[in-house]
Amino acid sequence: MWFSKTSETVLKELNSNISTGLSDEEAKKRLSEYGPNRLSTKKKKTLLQLFISQLADVMIYILFGAAIISAIVGEISDSIIILIVIFINAIIGVVQESKAEKALEALKELSTPKAIVKRGGELKEVPSEEVVVGDIVVIDAGRFIPADLRLIESANLKIDEAAFTGESVPADKDAMITIEKDNVTIGDQHNMAFMSTLATYGRGIGVVVGTSMDTQIGKIAKMIDEAEEDSTPLQKRLAQLGKTLGFAAIFICGLIFVIALFQGRDMLEMFLTAISLAVAAIPEGLPAIVAIVLAMGVQRMIKENAIIRKLPAVETLGSVNIICSDKTGTLTQNKMTVTKFYADNSLLNIDNIELEKPSNKLLIHGMILCNDATYTEKSKTGDPTEIALLEAGVKYNLFKESLNEQFQRIDEIPFDSDRKLMTTVNKHEGGLKVFTKGAIDSILKISNKALLGEDIVDLNDEVRKSILKAADEMSDEALRVLACAYKEIDSSNVSIDSLETNLIYVGMLGMIDPPRLEVRDSIKLCKSAGITPIMITGDYRNTAFAIAKELGIAESIDETISGDEIDRFTEETFNENIKDYKVFARVSPEHKVKIVKAFKSHGNIVSMTGDGVNDAPSLKTADIGVAMGITGTDVAKGAADMILTDDNFTTIVSAVEEGRNIYNNIRKSIIFLLSCNFGEIVTLFVAILLNWDTPLLPIHILWVNLITDSFPALSLGVDPGDKGVMNDPPRDPKESLFSGRFGVLLAINGAIMGALTLVAFRVGEHLYPDSLMHAQTMAFVVLAVSQLFYSLSVRNPKKTLFEIGPLTNKYLLGAICLGILLQLVIISIPPIAEIFKVFTLTSRDWGFVILLSLIPFILNELIKILFRKR
Repeated sequence: MWFSKTSETVLKELNSNISTGLSDEEAKKRLSEYGPNRLSTKKKKTLLQLFISQLADVMIYILFGAAIISAIVGEISDSIIILIVIFINAIIGVVQESKAEKALEALKELSTPKAIVKRGGELKEVPSEEVVVGDIVVIDAGRFIPADLRLIESANLKIDEAAFTGESVPADKDAMITIEKDNVTIGDQHNMAFMSTLATYGRGIGVVVGTSMDTQIGKIAKMIDEAEEDSTPLQKRLAQLGKTLGFAAIFICGLIFVIALFQGRDMLEMFLTAISLAVAAIPEGLPAIVAIVLAMGVQRMIKENAIIRKLPAVETLGSVNIICSDKTGTLTQNKMTVTKFYADNSLLNIDNIELEKPSNKLLIHGMILCNDATYTEKSKTGDPTEIALLEAGVKYNLFKESLNEQFQRIDEIPFDSDRKLMTTVNKHEGGLKVFTKGAIDSILKISNKALLGEDIVDLNDEVRKSILKAADEMSDEALRVLACAYKEIDSSNVSIDSLETNLIYVGMLGMIDPPRLEVRDSIKLCKSAGITPIMITGDYRNTAFAIAKELGIAESIDETISGDEIDRFTEETFNENIKDYKVFARVSPEHKVKIVKAFKSHGNIVSMTGDGVNDAPSLKTADIGVAMGITGTDVAKGAADMILTDDNFTTIVSAVEEGRNIYNNIRKSIIFLLSCNFGEIVTLFVAILLNWDTPLLPIHILWVNLITDSFPALSLGVDPGDKGVMNDPPRDPKESLFSGRFGVLLAINGAIMGALTLVAFRVGEHLYPDSLMHAQTMAFVVLAVSQLFYSLSVRNPKKTLFEIGPLTNKYLLGAICLGILLQLVIISIPPIAEIFKVFTLTSRDWGFVILLSLIPFILNELIKILFRKR
């Protein structure tokens, strides 16, 4: 009952210290003793369980039945081959499923929330899984509580405990309370914080009293299995497609069997043929291939600084046509940089400063000395604006540390938001100088002189007017302007009140958070891909537009709108006019939700970035919520579909490109497999319908199914990305896998491969009228090899193999070579040839079957050229 004990007692019992926390050694010791701080889930399947699960399929049961019947009637070789095919298919399934599982586990580890703990007297950010009992945890708004804590300190701390209490209002927390009752509900334990709840306001410090399954949520987890199977919409559509194909295959096979019955064929052979065809018609490996392609694609995204938290996001990425992005840190460098200065009536780039000139030297000295930030090679601390001033000095080897030693600070007036000024008194070149920096209006109010060249002149209307004109020019370029003034004094006993009077104006520095260099090209790429980039920022309209114009997001100030203007619109009017705006300035998190809904009302697929607690609703509302990995809070990351580990807009565009390529690769695998399966159905159905001899034995169908459904299909799934994929418009999320000419090409290619197999068979019958086995062997080779060659043309629906590079997918080339080699082995080695009932082909036969097998590939390449010419 930790809530009934004082914080001092809890710290003593857990042998912890609020000032230093645990030592690293003690934390490691406790981690090994208590185990990782994560909820236990159901045990992973063993390899044996994975293997058995591959056999839990109706079609596999039918194949087992066929193997048993074959053995009973004396066809032992057929029975053995069927069992071998089942075994190999199961092994491939196990390998694919275990790979996909490992990839997804790696993703879960990457998206683990972090916790701030005290270790050895220092604050450290560690994965929440490494938090141990006795750790001192720092809590602030937007962070998830990593374990059960007894609070030690709290300041206006509020925690959302809706998951436990059902209360929508966050609970107030007070570390100083000690509860004397024994049986107290979670909602009344005001000095406790519980794992997986969210701090929404204030701050606090707590000591860990329970981790993993010893937490309140752990008790619930013991009753509920939290592990979820994450099926994507595509995988669900494929499962439905599999059922449809299954029924269609069973119908066709039944029809073939009935026709064969009337024709008086061998019933056992036709039974096995029908079953083999049913199994071949259904691409059972497709769900596993889709899962592994998705997982491997997501792993590639991790290397590009994008962590996908939810697999469906990969599919949705390919359909995104609106990207709403924060400005600061995402489109810009999140680093204030001095770019211009004004002194001696000249507005120039900062690179043109000449320290030999008194005004230039005093301007830089004043900005560095009248500054509370610190700057070293290893660290920078303080206000970003002041750091930017120090960095401007570093360009000229003027470091604050050495200047402070040379020109010691004697006195100061700290910055005040009302005055908009800061003042210091420094020993400077034999006397004392007062340096004041601040807003240009505030500086001009307290100055009566100006330094021009080496002369000090009166600050008359003409001089004042030229200064204000330069300030306006800098503001028009979205620069933040800071001015500097000084005066010399005789004694350090001058009253503080008189320091900011009768100053000599020196000059101004203009700074900006500059755009990321690579973003402009990414914006251009977006537009060519039919994606509209939108800027959303809390900055002022002019600043936002200046950056947007430089990046190519907006062309006119009329394309910008502020939060105040949004509030004046009705929802209907705003939705109607949303397409007129590219920049949203001075917006709140509430406005973000309104913006996303407005874009979505026109049927757009919207991506939205966010980093704060209040951004969670807009991230949830968007089709793709994107959280910042560096500046983002845990709650933003928890609500997002994707996390950027570098907070960079370019990464979003790269992720969209990768998402498009992943979807295209999955579609390639599907089209390839279904075309091949359709070819097998055409071959047998036409032959039986025309009352020909059977061109393929059951064992041949199973073998072809094995060598095409595995490595070639998987190799297509990992095909290198198409560099021109961003030249296409976004995909309609409701679009069928077989939209456009994909469905037609599937049917045509299946029919062609089936027809060529029949041609090989009939030619074989003509050349070798006394050897049906010889003709069947020729048909067998053409069916297998034509499918392998056909896979090369599936790589791109528009570009020929030579345009995309024949050697760019070495995995596919390897799969094709392996398939042909295995086919050669089956035919050439007598014991194996006997099992497969095949005949050794002559060199003339090989030339003929290879020529036939190349036809689907050649026809597809020619079709691409013709379509492009049209």
